[in-house]
Amino acid sequence: MNYRSPIPARTRTRTTDHVLELRGISKRFGAVRALSEVDLDVYGGEVVAIVGDNGAGKSTLVKILSGVHPQDSGTIKFEGTAVSIPTPTAARDLGIETVYQDLSLCDNLDVVSNLWLGRELRTGGRLDEVEMEQRSWMLLRELSARIPSVRVPVAALSGGQRQTVAIARSLIGNPRVVILDEPTAALGVAQTAEVLNLIERLRERGLGVILISHNIADVLAVADRVVVLRLGRNGGEFRVADTTSEMIIAAITGASDLAARRGPTPLRSA
Repeated sequence: MNYRSPIPARTRTRTTDHVLELRGISKRFGAVRALSEVDLDVYGGEVVAIVGDNGAGKSTLVKILSGVHPQDSGTIKFEGTAVSIPTPTAARDLGIETVYQDLSLCDNLDVVSNLWLGRELRTGGRLDEVEMEQRSWMLLRELSARIPSVRVPVAALSGGQRQTVAIARSLIGNPRVVILDEPTAALGVAQTAEVLNLIERLRERGLGVILISHNIADVLAVADRVVVLRLGRNGGEFRVADTTSEMIIAAITGASDLAARRGPTPLRSA
């Protein structure tokens, strides 16, 4: 019996495939302006890292894209069409999946049950355990995941393996954009390398990947572009091939803005 893959095979899409476009996104919480006129572009087959200090607006932007909070103003276009994202279900139906830092896994359930939770396959009104297990193995192999068994409880997995399960679960619905919120936080060196390798696999499948991270080394390792948020506004955008960690940190801290306002340092006479 032939089992089809839970996600369609894709080759890497060129970056002319404009998947997600945000223009002028603003959000207030009472007197606090969390976001102010934020722009963002995401293309297929590309990893876009969003970085910034605490309070820069990263979490608010993620919640807007995942349907937790509606924006107060601005437009969101998905594959060229203006859309609204009023609920997490609407985001998922649209093709946007979010993997939060807490992963939201059920420790007492095995890998298969976690992957298909809420999307279980049924045959004749009964759970099709064989089909779900076969598709789970195929998905994890396609992602080069290192999971010893799909029937082991998630509680028995390492941090990197748990992150892998959470990311794999996001692919069950065939999304076009995957948002990863601090996927390498609190992971060791080997586990971090495993997750970064997984992010590479997502890009190779033609997905638009939004990576939220404080770790500049991880960002430079896998991202194609870096978007800096500072005090709820766009603070800069860099292509990784043409930038350094110092330039990104300067944009995060505002040092580059300060240097621009001061102008060039005058030469001192001998």
